[in-house]
Amino acid sequence: MDEHNIECPFCGEQISILIDCSIPEQHYVEDCQVCCSPIMIGVIVDADSQIESVSVWQENE
Repeated sequence: MDEHNIECPFCGEQISILIDCSIPEQHYVEDCQVCCSPIMIGVIVDADSQIESVSVWQENE
């Protein structure tokens, strides 16, 4: 598990999330720790278990 900082697409606050780098591509919902809004998260991990990209968006985008 790697810790990664993201910006909430609702309130703009920086929050920390944990990413399981053993899964190459993942999409999930995690609530913002500040405003409690549901953040859609997409992660791509490369063959060396390094985070390639992290995308965050609101559910209705």
